[in-house]
Amino acid sequence: MILGGTKFLGRAVAQAALAKGHQLALFNRGRTHPELFPDVEKLRGDREDDLAELRGHAWDVVVDTSGSAPQVVASSVELLAHSAKYYLFVSTRSVYAPPYRRGFDESALTVDPDIDLGKDPGQRYGALKLMCERVVAERFPDTYAVLRPGLIVGPHDPSGRFTYWPLRFARGGTVLAPAPPDRQVQFIDVRDLGDWIVLLAEKGLCGTYNAAGPSPALNFGQLLNACREVAKSDAEIVWVDEPFLLQQGVIPWSELPLWLPEPNAAYQQGDVSKALAAGLRLRPIAETLRDTLEWAYETGADLVTSGELRDAGMASYRERELLSSWADLQALPPD
Repeated sequence: MILGGTKFLGRAVAQAALAKGHQLALFNRGRTHPELFPDVEKLRGDREDDLAELRGHAWDVVVDTSGSAPQVVASSVELLAHSAKYYLFVSTRSVYAPPYRRGFDESALTVDPDIDLGKDPGQRYGALKLMCERVVAERFPDTYAVLRPGLIVGPHDPSGRFTYWPLRFARGGTVLAPAPPDRQVQFIDVRDLGDWIVLLAEKGLCGTYNAAGPSPALNFGQLLNACREVAKSDAEIVWVDEPFLLQQGVIPWSELPLWLPEPNAAYQQGDVSKALAAGLRLRPIAETLRDTLEWAYETGADLVTSGELRDAGMASYRERELLSSWADLQALPPD
């Protein structure tokens, strides 16, 4: 049973489970793509205040892709602890506390859940997810798994954060990119994550896992070159220094997706060896880019989107202004 199941990751998990012949049920409000999976059992309700449809069932596996509030997860877990054998909770890499260290694994320091949650939205999200993890661990101490993905990408991504890059190269022209090009980036194709979730559930593997790729490691330059190849683009890349971008007020991660300046760049340099040893398989980056670009064309996705999390992508006029200012700065004689 999937809590959710029709939006992005939940959708990918459902597709992977059905492809392997599993009997499946979805619990959700029926508001997001209710037409999907017409032959699957649909349990209607709301995790916040209406769990009645979850009663009277027995589940081999519960996959929770949508929990982010500890009290809401607690309500679900308390009920399902008596009817489910195994619980898989999708958390986030944001549970880790800065300063990030290159190659951090699942034992790295996590955020303090007792911090003032109103001060930092990023730490607030991570702290709430960490509290959700603990709720699951308490009620399923020997039969649970927690996955901590970074950026999840691919077709049907509502945020637009990854989709920006192949679309930008498809448009051509001069592309502003955040230097240095050899900085590592990490993300995971939603379909690879969905497949792996089903595999973990089949094997009943427990524990906490960083969930990211690609493997071997990929840097920003390699990613953007792959975007250019997939888009069959002649776009020129201009690498712009980090201090200039920060001085101009460019917003990391959202306005320039996948860019995290120092001292937070190591957030995208986590150790994923445990996940790979547990069966995570990652498709070639070119396949993810190609399928994402095709989906964007089919759905009319644009360079700049306003997703559920935050605005993603840089407006064309903003990119032109920054490139012009950067060119002027490079033309100045040295001191």
